[in-house]
Amino acid sequence: MEYGTIKIKLDELIKKEGISKNKLSHKAEMQRSQINNYCNNSISRLDIDVLVRICTVLDCEISDLLEFVPPEK
Repeated sequence: MEYGTIKIKLDELIKKEGISKNKLSHKAEMQRSQINNYCNNSISRLDIDVLVRICTVLDCEISDLLEFVPPEK
C-alpha cells in the first residue's frame, strides 16, 4: 500500500523570497549541502530543528514549506 509522500518546497520558497542558498545556510546555521538536499527533496527523515530554522529565517509557515502529496489511485 502506498501512502503518498511529503514534498519539500524549499527551492520554491528561496526563489520567492529572493534569498540565496548561501545566505539561508548562514542565517539558519546549516550547511549548504543540507540546504541542497532539502531543495532537491532528497531527505528521507525530516529534522524538526531544521524545519524550525528554515521557517524562522524565511518567516513562513510549515505549510508553506511542506506539502502532502496523496498516493495515486
